Amino acid sequence: MTAQRWGTRVGLVLAMAGNAVGLGNFLRFPAQAAQHGGGAFLLPYLVSFLLMGIPLLWVEWAIGRHGGQYGHHSAPGMLDRMGRGRWLKYVGVFGLFTNLTVAAYYCYIESWSLAYVWHSAVGTFHDVAPTAFFPSYLGLEEASIYAVPGEALFWFLLTLGLNVWILSRGLSRGIEAAAKIGLPLLIVFGVVLAVRGLTLGPNDPGVVQSPLAGLNFVWEPKPAGLLDPTTWLAAAGQVFFTLSVGMGSVHCYAAYVRRDQDIALNAAAAGWMNEFVEVVLGGSILIPIATAYLGLAAVGAATAGGSGLGLGFLTLPTLFHHWGWFAPVAGAMWFGLLFFAGITSSLAMGQPIVAFLEDELGVRHRRATLLFGLATLLLGFVCVWLYPGGSFDEFDFWSGTFALVLFALGEVVIFAWVFGMDRGWEEITRGADLRVPRFFRFAIRYVTPLFILVVFVGALFKPVGRWGDALQRLATGDGWRFAPDSVIGKVLHVGDARYAWVDEAGRFTHALVQDATRTLLVAVFAGCAFLVWWAWRRKARHGSAR
Repeated sequence: MTAQRWGTRVGLVLAMAGNAVGLGNFLRFPAQAAQHGGGAFLLPYLVSFLLMGIPLLWVEWAIGRHGGQYGHHSAPGMLDRMGRGRWLKYVGVFGLFTNLTVAAYYCYIESWSLAYVWHSAVGTFHDVAPTAFFPSYLGLEEASIYAVPGEALFWFLLTLGLNVWILSRGLSRGIEAAAKIGLPLLIVFGVVLAVRGLTLGPNDPGVVQSPLAGLNFVWEPKPAGLLDPTTWLAAAGQVFFTLSVGMGSVHCYAAYVRRDQDIALNAAAAGWMNEFVEVVLGGSILIPIATAYLGLAAVGAATAGGSGLGLGFLTLPTLFHHWGWFAPVAGAMWFGLLFFAGITSSLAMGQPIVAFLEDELGVRHRRATLLFGLATLLLGFVCVWLYPGGSFDEFDFWSGTFALVLFALGEVVIFAWVFGMDRGWEEITRGADLRVPRFFRFAIRYVTPLFILVVFVGALFKPVGRWGDALQRLATGDGWRFAPDSVIGKVLHVGDARYAWVDEAGRFTHALVQDATRTLLVAVFAGCAFLVWWAWRRKARHGSAR
């Protein structure tokens, strides 16, 4: 059993906020907002945050602190302590699987940011346009989708090595120290870029529209979004993504909190800090600057797909050229900001794996961090190598979206109905420095599970086009057309007119890469489940299974 503790309360809150504050705050949130009508996205997003995000944060902090009292710092052991059922610990397998597989592709994105800091600082983008550099960097211009992009692999290895080194230093000297440095720098860089972007005027070279038009587009609430199920689905998905709930990383950090130490205010503070960074800073950089130089209509087209990667890695570095001598500094700040956002999140993904190996299998800390690094290296290499074939996107969807929703639904049901709301509410409010409104007791038991269930069903059966049109087609006998990005659409390869593993020329196709990646992810999940079974069997032999 590990004896690690957080050094300070400030460090705990910053580490928790750093876990939540990630690349999605600055890339995915603006892109999702732009794709779903700006302010029309904001109201469903805020409602989702209050009815699903905040309750899940309290649930995960409570599960973590409760499990930590029994020496469990990862989801399987924590959930095993929530009731008598032997199946409970296997729900916690998601808390290992998601952290491991998300860390694999997340560290890869993180490494892009580190590479771009270097290339911005040395002036690469003065000679090579980002639109030409990025595809080459990822290996998209190679003749074969099976060629390994050398530079991308180098930066990935460097980024992963840095993560493993920080994790090896432990909780207070490693993760907490990184959060105390990274999060303040992130905010400073974000404020500088936001102020510079929002003060662009008609006399600045290249400006075609006021950046305030982009800011108003994101921040002005529009009630129309409340009537659009697709917008609700996107907003709820963003809340999952941005708060890092449904992963097991929040649980792990909370497990190092003492029994009577506050979790109510800590959870709320970390959540609201994340919202400040996402809505205020994240909404004030990418869209306003892009609007100033491209116009609002062009920004909407540039965010198609909702990831924001193209706008952040292709468009923005190009637009910085208008800033003269400040361009390389702005580029280094922007990508430095993304790197700090990324690494504080990826560290939170590594700690639950390390803790599981320590607590449940008796592996020493340094060896546990090396094992995490090795597993992440093997899985991450697949994302680097087969990025052009779609492997990265498969990791993102199944690990970073689908599994999160399933785990969140399972844990909130276990907390409210197996552990029980009487015990659960006592766990949330014990030692609280914040009076938690009793409404949230009702919300955690009924509203939040129903909310997540609706999100899951919506993602499962998402149709092509508007939901109303889909229902009308179904009523008239035209059937239900699944969207390519729905769960069923993904499984059935909807939209792939010529589904085959080998094309007419005898070359392997993207479909083969996608199916192989899904098989790999299933194998990783099965492997995590086996480790949980083995750990409990091993402890049962020594009389310490509980």
